[in-house]
Amino acid sequence: METVEQLRDRLLARFPSAAVAAVTNPGAAAEHSLLLGAAQAREIAEFLRDDPVLRLDYCSNVTGIDWPEKEITDTVKSTVPDPAGGPSKVVETKTVRVEPGYLEAVYFLYSMALKHGPVIVRLRTANRTDAVTLPSLTPVWRSCDFQEREIFDLFGIVFSGHPDLRRLLLWDEFVDHPMRKDYVEPDDYEWEPTAHDEVLVRAKAHQAAVAAAAAAAPVPVVNPTSSAS
Repeated sequence: METVEQLRDRLLARFPSAAVAAVTNPGAAAEHSLLLGAAQAREIAEFLRDDPVLRLDYCSNVTGIDWPEKEITDTVKSTVPDPAGGPSKVVETKTVRVEPGYLEAVYFLYSMALKHGPVIVRLRTANRTDAVTLPSLTPVWRSCDFQEREIFDLFGIVFSGHPDLRRLLLWDEFVDHPMRKDYVEPDDYEWEPTAHDEVLVRAKAHQAAVAAAAAAAPVPVVNPTSSAS
């Protein structure tokens, strides 16, 4: 089986205008991955499936990841001479930059025919707000169907070209995506038929707040009519 770097080089040779990068995993499993640009991801996926050396004919799992924006501190060390003629000093200069957030869909590919894998492929959105569309790989691997729907439901990635993209676990009217790291749970649990423990406490607090707001609201005054029937 080729390494991720070898796969990257072969894909770039086959698709010279594509965005393909190797992403290393520092963990013990060392399951490195390929980051594909969205523009040619579907075409590359078909190549991974059909190439006689790879024949990655099965997608076992698709998962979503939320990467919120974060502050990164860069430290630069420089040597400054001593004006008095003493030894030079090492000075650290720190700058803070903001790395924009994004969402990822991660695909785990195997070859059932050749008995190898996984090859891990990542697709990344432009941001977490208004540019969250990625190409669906369900037309390439049918097993991606429900898993892409789950990611759409829980993370909010929109998979263009999916044959039936709709929520899978939550109802259509549900607002937001619960697997986002900045998701805030609602305090209205009226839909919970057997509220208990923390859910029951929050539900009661919500009901009390609604009742207090209703009691404090001004009562509308209806002007009586002067005409009599």
